Amino acid sequence: MEKEPLVSIILAAKNTGPFLEACLDSVLNQTYTNWELLAINDHSTDDTPAIINAYAQKDKRIKFLNSDQPKLIPTLQYGYARAKGSLINRMDSDDKMPDYKLQILVDEWLKYGKGHVIAGGTKHFVDEGVVGDGFLRYEKWLNEVARTSSHYQEIYKECVIPSHCWIIHKDDLDAIDAFNPIIYPEDYDLCFRMYRAKLKVIGIDKILHYWRDRSNRISRTWEEYEDNRYFEMKLRFFYEIDRDQNRPLVLWGAGRNGKDMAKLLQSYKDNFHWVCDNERKIGKDIYGVKMEHYNTVASLKNPQIIIVVASPDGKIEIKEKLNSWNKKPVNDYWFFA
Repeated sequence: MEKEPLVSIILAAKNTGPFLEACLDSVLNQTYTNWELLAINDHSTDDTPAIINAYAQKDKRIKFLNSDQPKLIPTLQYGYARAKGSLINRMDSDDKMPDYKLQILVDEWLKYGKGHVIAGGTKHFVDEGVVGDGFLRYEKWLNEVARTSSHYQEIYKECVIPSHCWIIHKDDLDAIDAFNPIIYPEDYDLCFRMYRAKLKVIGIDKILHYWRDRSNRISRTWEEYEDNRYFEMKLRFFYEIDRDQNRPLVLWGAGRNGKDMAKLLQSYKDNFHWVCDNERKIGKDIYGVKMEHYNTVASLKNPQIIIVVASPDGKIEIKEKLNSWNKKPVNDYWFFA
């Protein structure tokens, strides 16, 4: 195993000129020096290509490329096809790296080798004002997932690894089809493919990335990210990876999430028990399914339980109830919200 393997950093850039120099400087400031940066311009109309080109002229480790197709995933594909490193990392062109990021990721990966993904924490920042509460909650959750290495236990809630906070061997990334699926959100789809391939995720209790919050980031403006519950993606992977048709299925939650999930479950032509704690709904027929009290779960033999309750307090109460019935996360129940 190489002591200092080459790290290929894949960076897609589109109209991020105001932020790009800070991003590129943070890469140049890495204490780990054996890297290449494949900086791919995605049909920018600002000074993004000129900035990348200027940096590439100064440091041969920076490769200036122009994507042959628009949008994020084709641009990532274009860069990755030209990667020479044995280890792969991704970077966003409006963000920044702490100077120790690559060193920590590589050092940790060398302890485990192939078959492992190393993932760390993130911190949001803004140039003006304050970071939104939603992003701060997501950041806190992500960092706790990284601290406890509970990625696969939490994977159906939200994307458990930010797109820039991992390192993986190229052979492992190729084995899970790298950046090839044209599926958004691409980082969440990648996490599920890691899960499906049973790659081991090793979490690091360390901030490895500074994530810029701004009003025009694509997660706020692209229609692909508009419904950030991603129920269709979650359910598709649930049926591929975790669903056991020999076990009864339970849907827990009768609000908007429950109704939307019920419709999706019916599209899979799967029978399910639908439970909640709302006395006004229990006993009613909704979409052809009779709503039951959640205590029904205790009487079912070895059920699989999908929970879509959004309330933080409600989630805590449900988890306590499931634990009292000796139900185990990942094996018996999954939080989808």
